[in-house]
Amino acid sequence: MSDRAPQPVERRLPTEESRQLIELVRDIVSKEIAPRAADEEEAGAFPREVFTLLSEAGLLGLPYDSAHGGGDQPYEVYLQVLEELAAARLTVGLGVSVHSLSCHALAGFGTDEQRAARLPAMLSGGLLGAYCLSEPSSGSDAASLRTKAVRDADGWVLTGTKAWITHGGVADFYTVLARTGVEGPRGITAFLVPGDAAGLDAALPEKKMGMKGSPTAQMHFDGVRISDDRRIGEEGQGFAIALSALDSGRLGIAACAIGVAQAALDEAVGYATGRHQFGRPVADFQGLRFMLADMATHIEAGRALYLEAARLRDAGLPFSRQAAMAKLFCTDAAMRVTTDAVQVLGGYGYTLDFPVERLMREAKVLQIVEGTNQIQRMVIARHLAGPETR
Repeated sequence: MSDRAPQPVERRLPTEESRQLIELVRDIVSKEIAPRAADEEEAGAFPREVFTLLSEAGLLGLPYDSAHGGGDQPYEVYLQVLEELAAARLTVGLGVSVHSLSCHALAGFGTDEQRAARLPAMLSGGLLGAYCLSEPSSGSDAASLRTKAVRDADGWVLTGTKAWITHGGVADFYTVLARTGVEGPRGITAFLVPGDAAGLDAALPEKKMGMKGSPTAQMHFDGVRISDDRRIGEEGQGFAIALSALDSGRLGIAACAIGVAQAALDEAVGYATGRHQFGRPVADFQGLRFMLADMATHIEAGRALYLEAARLRDAGLPFSRQAAMAKLFCTDAAMRVTTDAVQVLGGYGYTLDFPVERLMREAKVLQIVEGTNQIQRMVIARHLAGPETR
């Protein structure tokens, strides 16, 4: 409708290699992801072949060590790749983030033997992961999880149900947090469970308002037996492992949120500059111009926030507070920007003919996953004022 084609985001990248990486991602997006995104999302089609392609291109293990099949990329670069993918299709961007989260425990806390044996296939061997922390009765209060792992002569037996699992039923491996000891966070241990383990079954996928192409399902562990070499870290260390993964995972969600918001802004600008009312483009009217300016400002602020947190992480500095801030701000910004994009398009924005309604529906889940935004505010406040008194 408009001759003003959206311009690629101008990115400050640290190396020529990272600039070439972004160009590779944009090429894959334009040829393999964006053209099919709307139809496949409407049909609820999971793009497994896209994840296979991303694995072959080395894009599923970017922030991990190349010695085990990773890409040796700093988080600052990895997150901008996620943003590009999410702008084209959140199912893909969020899927890559979840896969990376699922590899975190083994990469960071596994033994040398465990990493050498399993990590290359997870990072660059075409496998896809899922992360099993939440349960039907323990979402935000993850330390109260009930799934049990009981030791026997042959290893461990896992019994219980995990909920809201992205890639549930299609993943090749599951990083699972289960109770092996006392109540509370000190009794939780991490395990790596193969997707074809006997006794592991997925419920029917949830019927969601957005991200229909990404299966989200409960996973049932009915006496799933695994060997002890699939335990990650020490017994009772699982909750600490989970928390360290979530700090990084929240940055992934923040980057995905900015990608969704950027896609919505691009659509809104294209429509507003091409649609004429009263003899001139609707972008000439101050009300819409100011709305577009606010949308762009929220996106730039969110991008700067998540990148600053990533740079702290890359420097080995504490970044938990900044990660919570980035997740909170970026996902709230995505919800606001996508809602405003629908408003800019007016009646057309409410139809399936334009992608902004899908982007608005998808933005909502980002305020919920990886810790709701109410939880993020609790995390930030604890850094500022200390733990709550009881």
